[in-house]
Amino acid sequence: MKRVSILVADDEKEIADLIAIHLQKENYHVIQASDGQEAVHIIETQPIDLLILDIMMPEMDGYEVTRHIREQYHMPIIFLSAKTSDFNKVHGLAVGADDYITKPFNTMELAARVNAQLRRFMVLNQPKTDHQSSLDFGGLVIIPDERTVTLYDEIIGLTPKEFDILYLLASYPKKVFSVENIFRKVWGEAYFESDNTVMVHIRTLRKKLKEDARKTKWIKTVWGVGYTFDGK
Repeated sequence: MKRVSILVADDEKEIADLIAIHLQKENYHVIQASDGQEAVHIIETQPIDLLILDIMMPEMDGYEVTRHIREQYHMPIIFLSAKTSDFNKVHGLAVGADDYITKPFNTMELAARVNAQLRRFMVLNQPKTDHQSSLDFGGLVIIPDERTVTLYDEIIGLTPKEFDILYLLASYPKKVFSVENIFRKVWGEAYFESDNTVMVHIRTLRKKLKEDARKTKWIKTVWGVGYTFDGK
């Protein structure tokens, strides 16, 4: 069975080596890159199953790397950064990261998050045994087999997690999902009350669906409860 390959891109060699040691104990094949351009080159020339990415790196920063590879690749991306502000976390998730961990970090937690992201990614990419019907809401069309979304015939580029959230909500119109329920179903791991990851993804998802410009609220907030999809 093929070993899972993880790319660790960080210009601090001590940190990259520490991550590599712990992930190799989990039987992962670990490759290291010391700058953004090297990370992109590795991804374009060999199979990578998950990327752990620092933000502040030479040549290309983590944001640029993520934007570049998200044009073609869908492997999970975990930002590992000393930037701790909510703005940085929101921006990291908005450009396409699946998770964001701040330095200093706990190696056991990092390994747990890597395992969770890989489990979900492998499940989503299993060959489908039956056809999943598209969801059509008169202007908004979601095709799960292709993982594509179109809004009035315009393709909307969503990150993997944004797509998963939208598909979950749209599969059960009018049903109210709590933030904890969404997190458990989409991320497949325990939810922590202080985690605003779902809120960040909902916010960027609404922008991409142009809710403000069109005055159409596909995703509605049920105050004190959670979110629901309005299929009209």
